[in-house]
Amino acid sequence: MTEPVREDDLHAYVDGALAEARRLEVEAWLAAHPDDAARVQAWAGQNQALHAAFDGVLNEPLPIDLVRAARRQPAHMPYKAVAAALALVASGLIGYGVGQRADQPMPAPLHFARDAAIAHAVFSPEVRHPVEVDAAHAAHLVSWLSKRIGTQLKAPDFGALGFELLGGRLLSDESGPVAQFMYQDARERRVTLYVRRAVAGNRETAFRHVTENGVEVFYWIDRDFGYALSGQIAHADMQRLGDAAYQQLVGKEAAAD
Repeated sequence: MTEPVREDDLHAYVDGALAEARRLEVEAWLAAHPDDAARVQAWAGQNQALHAAFDGVLNEPLPIDLVRAARRQPAHMPYKAVAAALALVASGLIGYGVGQRADQPMPAPLHFARDAAIAHAVFSPEVRHPVEVDAAHAAHLVSWLSKRIGTQLKAPDFGALGFELLGGRLLSDESGPVAQFMYQDARERRVTLYVRRAVAGNRETAFRHVTENGVEVFYWIDRDFGYALSGQIAHADMQRLGDAAYQQLVGKEAAAD
């Protein structure tokens, strides 16, 4: 026996959220009930108007300050992501604290590495929406992020190391737009590459490494842009991935400090 069509069924129909069998039942109902069909048509028109008015805002890059704030919303994040993000902020990256007073400002490259690690901790545990654009549309992803960042980007190929491109997303911080590429291996371990403009006047170009709470970050500055590869996997594996990224993107031999 067919279940009666309720108002929540009509809303789900407009949102495209019904299973195929139920969708057909609702369409049959609408064909026999013109009043409900008119309501559904009006709702669909409202949805189109809202998309036209606000999609431009919704598709703007996610501010890194909002990413940082996400660590204060444990109800909406997996426990491991909350713990990682909180630890990063509470203790600072290893390698910075030695000989550095708490009231002294963090050097720009380490600030950049910290932001990359926080973004990794926030987005890498995501199951349904880890990226905005998936690897099936890699050419569009690279073109889109390149245009927003202001330089021709390249997504490194980690296939030989067992990691495939999962996709990417657009973020933003005080420097402007930020690109994040995400990779995953057969064990569903993830690493992220974070790319943004370097701080003006920065002379730090060495290939460096920091770590905190299991988040390994290999980072470097190449001319006007900074790159940081982050992952919560073994240091040796991250070293190999970091070397591969550095060599592909910069074309130089890399070795961590």
